[in-house]
Amino acid sequence: MYTVTQRSLRGAAAIVGVHDAASPTGVLDGHGRALEARMIKAALDDAGLTVADVDGVTCAGMPAGLAEYLGIHPRYVDGTQVGGSSFELHVEHAAAAIAAGLCEVVVGVYAATPRGDRERAKARASGAGNGGGARGMPGPNPGLEWEMPYGLRNPMGSYALAASRHMYEYGTTSEQLAQIAVDARRWASMNPNARYRDLITVDDVLGSPLQCSPLHLLDCCLVTDGAGAFVMTTAERAADLARPPVYVLGAATSGDHSMISQMPDLTTTAGAVSGPAAFAMAGVKPDDVDLLMGYDSFTITALLHLEDLGFCAKGEGGAFVEDGKLGPGGSLAMNTNGGGLSYTHPGQYGMFLLVEAVRQLRGDCGDRQLDSPQIAVAHGSGGVLSTMGTIVLGTEGAR
Repeated sequence: MYTVTQRSLRGAAAIVGVHDAASPTGVLDGHGRALEARMIKAALDDAGLTVADVDGVTCAGMPAGLAEYLGIHPRYVDGTQVGGSSFELHVEHAAAAIAAGLCEVVVGVYAATPRGDRERAKARASGAGNGGGARGMPGPNPGLEWEMPYGLRNPMGSYALAASRHMYEYGTTSEQLAQIAVDARRWASMNPNARYRDLITVDDVLGSPLQCSPLHLLDCCLVTDGAGAFVMTTAERAADLARPPVYVLGAATSGDHSMISQMPDLTTTAGAVSGPAAFAMAGVKPDDVDLLMGYDSFTITALLHLEDLGFCAKGEGGAFVEDGKLGPGGSLAMNTNGGGLSYTHPGQYGMFLLVEAVRQLRGDCGDRQLDSPQIAVAHGSGGVLSTMGTIVLGTEGAR
């Protein structure tokens, strides 16, 4: 039985700078450390800080190498890597470190260029006859023994299992899942940097090629280049910086499996634990939330978040979304940048949840800007519905 530990980071730290990069072509100019450094410089400029102010570094990998590249000698590093929700965990950990006085200014970054890398590999192959070797997966991987030999097509196979089970248990339909993709595209149509902006219909989603039953191509996230960064500091220092601070009001993490075959219940994610815990720390309820940035690697991923975070009851997600309430003009704005389904998805999407949430709370989103939002939630999903990280952000700090 899970219990919520009594603790609070509410308002102790704030996100004071953000930046991200995506392209309608799906390809960015640059890659690797140089692209990471570019994101960090832009986020620091947004905050009115410089790299000399930074004493904490986070990334989903090896922060020591990043710090060395930047010329930083950090007092705090975090290389937590749990997949797409890594960056929500980084924010939680950084808020705790800042509150404890371990550091004062933390930068977090992500950059991945799978689409551009593929094009560069093709160019190398055509010019030199060498497209490069395949990347191995570090450490033990039980899925190679216990799942892949039986025909599971990943990643979509794992999510197809969850979608199939949800349909069986609760009568959820492909049309209802498709509406999530339709609403994401409606938001993307107002984002000039989105990969796809042309509006789509439910029929378009259902008519797109079946990838792994019941998921169609337009139920699945993009494969694009993308990069982003955030800057965090103390609430006190945040008050005097260049942009309005966005306070970390609540944060929580929970995970319950690695392989999809070991997920305790295919229709309930660990967000059912991290969500209520983060909301309790923040002192808010789902009805208080103006914006949900919910990881949408697949349409079923987004639907499960809605249920597990308490925006609707378990099993009611299909009916909840079918009227288009997640899109522009709806009662629950979700993924206003277009999400992983239409904006960008370089492989680990959680950074972009945070950047858009901060921009909306600061009023920086142009045509897609919400009307004076006060509370936003960034909810990341790592692995195959494995590790959830929930961050509640707000325009006002500690009460």
